[in-house]
Amino acid sequence: MTAYQDKSREELLQIREELQAAYEKFKEKGLKLDMSRGKPSAEQLDLSMGMMCVLDNFTDLKCEDGIDCRNYGVMDGIPEAKRLLGELIEVPADHIIIYGNSSLNVMFDVVSHAYTHGVMGMTPWCKLDKVKFLCPVPGYDRHFSITEYFGIEMINVPMTPDGPDMDMVERLVSQDEAIKGIWCVPKYSNPQGYTYSDETVRRFANLRPAAKDFRIFWDNAYNVHHLYDEPQDVILELLHECEKAGNPDMVYKFSSTSKISFPGSGVAALSASQANLADLRKQLKVQTIGHDKVNQLRHVRYFKSIEGIEKQMKKHADIMRPKFEAVLGMLEKELDGLKIGTWTKPHGGYFISFDALDGCAKAIVAKAKEAGVVMTGAGATFPYGKDPHDSNIRIAPSFPPIEELIQATELFILCVKLVSVEKILETK
Repeated sequence: MTAYQDKSREELLQIREELQAAYEKFKEKGLKLDMSRGKPSAEQLDLSMGMMCVLDNFTDLKCEDGIDCRNYGVMDGIPEAKRLLGELIEVPADHIIIYGNSSLNVMFDVVSHAYTHGVMGMTPWCKLDKVKFLCPVPGYDRHFSITEYFGIEMINVPMTPDGPDMDMVERLVSQDEAIKGIWCVPKYSNPQGYTYSDETVRRFANLRPAAKDFRIFWDNAYNVHHLYDEPQDVILELLHECEKAGNPDMVYKFSSTSKISFPGSGVAALSASQANLADLRKQLKVQTIGHDKVNQLRHVRYFKSIEGIEKQMKKHADIMRPKFEAVLGMLEKELDGLKIGTWTKPHGGYFISFDALDGCAKAIVAKAKEAGVVMTGAGATFPYGKDPHDSNIRIAPSFPPIEELIQATELFILCVKLVSVEKILETK
């Protein structure tokens, strides 16, 4: 293909006319398709329906230490759930607290605890003149929403295929005591699908922050969410690396089964040093008498072990892989060589990150919506919803049936072409 930038004005005007006609035909179809969030499809949710039959009125509902899971108690999780989630996130069971269904809820609580009561007896963030967080970009919009909610200043840190720009991270955290944390999705990152390299993880573990209450918020949401048997990304376990580096208290590690079983009723966990866990239990004692132990028991008896989870995730991959390959194949066929966009090709996770020409993302998403396809809002992958280049768009292939996904991708590609031609014509 010849790059649009290399075509004459007359050629571009002809292309725009053809694209506009095709776009009008799409609008006539009256589509109502949603690619806005990385939600599992109904087919994926069906995979876990057997979990509903694991417990019934004849089932012994006592966990292994004899506690009746129907009753109050066991504030930080039943032992077998700690072991299962420990296997999932590669940490010992005694370094885990089990929460409710949502790891995002846990992250909010941890930030709230630091804001109102401080980290391990240090000054509450609400009493400081300024609190800042580092935000690898593009990144997860809901992370940014949490820190924005508490009025925490967010600083963009560029992402690379190996993880955040660590030269920048090291420099900033070592010089500025107001920087209290960094958001990370270290494996199959949201939205680019990147996995942090061994060097990046070790550099995180060896940070020397100016703030003693600096914490790495390590959201390992996609630890077992591979698309392929090979290649599969592998990542070093940060908690262990921090201990080796003499920084055992520097990380909070979050995970859940939300995209393994049911997003609305999974099991979430936080792992950290014993000192951090003791600090967080102070809030937990006031907040709850215990989370849903019946649900914890249900997950343990259904999956049994990490092998059971891995077997389940291969079934998820069989559903997800054709969708990702369909989108990536269409992007390559229709856009490769035109020089109007680049995109990632992840080995796992839930998203494809697309970078349009500067100044085009909002217009592309708006045109897609006008023709019946809702996508994640342009700018959502940056703090405050402000993409400085107005170029990044998150593509979420998981939820629609593949026939609808193909239609939506056709329209998306058409919108990319149309908006790009109009942008280039401004300079011709």
